[in-house]
Amino acid sequence: MSIKTFAASILAKHFYKKVKAWSSNPIKIQDKVFTSLLKKAKNTEFGKDHAFSEIENYDHFKRLVPIRDYEGLKPYIEKIKKGEKDILWPGKPTYFAKTSGTTSGTKFIPISKDSIQDQFTCGRGALLLYIYHTGNTSFLNGKTMFLQGSPKLGLISGIQTGRLSGIAYHLTPFYLKKNMLPDFKTNCIEDWEKKVNAISTLTKDKDMRLLSGIPPWIIMYFENLLKQTGKKTINEVFPNLSIYMYGGVNYAPYRNQLKSLIGKEIDTIESFVASEGYFAYADKPNKEDMLLMLDAGIFYEFIPVNSLSESNPPRLSISEVALNTNYALILNTNAGLWGYNIGDTVVFTCLKPYRIKVSGRIKHYTSAFGEHVIASEVEHAMDLGSEKYKWIINDFHVAPMIKKETGKSYHQWIIETDDVPENISEIEQYLDLEMQNKNSYYQDLIKGGILSTLKITPIPKGSFEKYMKSIGKLGGQNKPPRLANDRKMAELLLGNK
Repeated sequence: MSIKTFAASILAKHFYKKVKAWSSNPIKIQDKVFTSLLKKAKNTEFGKDHAFSEIENYDHFKRLVPIRDYEGLKPYIEKIKKGEKDILWPGKPTYFAKTSGTTSGTKFIPISKDSIQDQFTCGRGALLLYIYHTGNTSFLNGKTMFLQGSPKLGLISGIQTGRLSGIAYHLTPFYLKKNMLPDFKTNCIEDWEKKVNAISTLTKDKDMRLLSGIPPWIIMYFENLLKQTGKKTINEVFPNLSIYMYGGVNYAPYRNQLKSLIGKEIDTIESFVASEGYFAYADKPNKEDMLLMLDAGIFYEFIPVNSLSESNPPRLSISEVALNTNYALILNTNAGLWGYNIGDTVVFTCLKPYRIKVSGRIKHYTSAFGEHVIASEVEHAMDLGSEKYKWIINDFHVAPMIKKETGKSYHQWIIETDDVPENISEIEQYLDLEMQNKNSYYQDLIKGGILSTLKITPIPKGSFEKYMKSIGKLGGQNKPPRLANDRKMAELLLGNK
């Protein structure tokens, strides 16, 4: 055992004890975070505007601080961009993370010294807990790769600005950077297809042991590697590859394809991280629910998704949530986001300790007929279907097909695949029954004759890649929405066949 792996094992045991301590006292920990956030921000412009110094408890906070999205906080962020300080959080942000918004264009998310430290601690913690539970430290002796956006940073009023993954590159300690690929020059390639090709060339003869990135782009990288090397599986290229870290999209629909490409089972670690914070990670390998980070500088609130349209929806603290309920995630952070609706929805799978699964995006759903179908329901059915019928599915999108004249309306499942099974109608029936079992609204519409059962439209491999390229979002952390309430994406996908 090397000094590095020995030290990692000792750190892993220490970190596990720390996590065990705070996860055993979740309400007390969140109360402590809440009090600390208000105390530190009471003299900021936002704190003064919302009387932070007078707030007595959480109920009082809810009366004074409304729920906002990025547009609601934008006037404060614009002041920070002009160089003003003590606006949302004491001083100025250390970074701005640039991220794409569906309604706000480019968003500039403030990242403070406090929040970036918490993000780093969480990212390191995911690996330390993996080491604790598996004893596997061998990956530390090989190469690691994070398939990420460009690390080039700009400046806005002296604040370094760039993609979160690019910021993370600069914060990686030197002792980890030594074994990390790709190099800075390769990482800076803007054209995603050229970048993946260059990374494949750079890494194909290296001892890769840990990979990280969202599944669609890792698949693109794997396919490029196999093309360059002439090998049949990634296991032949990287025989010591043992860990895949991912986040951003549900892994289940990609599981069969990744397993086929790799040629063996490897451990997976899921995380839930965004420019706004590091919210959760799988505290045990190969789990598909994640431990909610309650001691990482974020006070969480939750709004039942079914109540979001109300003028004054209920806002719940961690002590008030229930299992198997779809909640909108609301953040109050040590970077100065207050009552911030990030747009993601979560479901609690466990309350001792608090574990979650990401169920989708508030704006990504299909409800053209009042069915309220969400991403996790579709992904669950797709996962079962692909497993049952041994059908490798590359990607998919669900959109309503509204029949105005003859025939009934239905949900169109547009599925990218290498091969089209002969028993498509049987698969359609299976998926539809799974959807009915998961969603009573959908079941009522089917049984009531309002909707026909779903219909699958296969499209060839590469269609989603062409779609993402056509809208200028190929690569990085960009990912296509699984569901839509209109046919804009569907028509573009079908046009890319």
